[in-house]
Amino acid sequence: MRIHLKTTSSEGCVPFNYQPKLVGVLHKWLGPNDIHGKLSMHSFSWLQGGLVTTGGIDFAAGAGLFISFYDSGRIKQVVRTILEDPVMFSGMRVTDVTIEEDRDLSGCDFFKIGSPVFIQRRLENGENKHYTYEDLEAGTLLEETLRHKMEVAGLPPDDSLEISFAVEYPGRKVKTIYYNGIGNKTSWCPVRIKGKPETKVFAWNVGIGSSTGIGFGSLF
Repeated sequence: MRIHLKTTSSEGCVPFNYQPKLVGVLHKWLGPNDIHGKLSMHSFSWLQGGLVTTGGIDFAAGAGLFISFYDSGRIKQVVRTILEDPVMFSGMRVTDVTIEEDRDLSGCDFFKIGSPVFIQRRLENGENKHYTYEDLEAGTLLEETLRHKMEVAGLPPDDSLEISFAVEYPGRKVKTIYYNGIGNKTSWCPVRIKGKPETKVFAWNVGIGSSTGIGFGSLF
């Protein structure tokens, strides 16, 4: 299940590195919970509708974003708390909440991203390696992560699952995103997901790749 939020305008420019603030707001709305540090069964987009300036991002007309959870109960909890406490950060407050039920994705295999895709693996030497659409194994690694989440969620395996980056997309780019001072090499590139309709809906909700719980890998 997904909710779409609209906000008031920001007070001045929002810093480029607002991502941890967005994570903090989501956890505030969730209230006491047991999801921190666990495998993320949710995803959320970055703020949309702003004007990039030298000092940050100006949301003079307000911002939009979406939040998705595999567990619809979590979404209902977030909605209840937003109604009581709509305050976000940089002067923004939620003014509108729209609930979107799971879509019929049986005829869809192309997905735009609401936040950059991050793929990370720990190597045998202890180092962390980041993968992007430029790496041939990227699609396989995305499949691996999604299959693991499906297993944890108790969903049946999908042998037809295939994920790949839409590398023909002209606006694709690799960009390092810093989260709490740590650089993460990410892909700004749509993806294609082939598989059972319920598998694609699951991915639409939980996102793809690593660290969806802190704002990576959300899908339109």
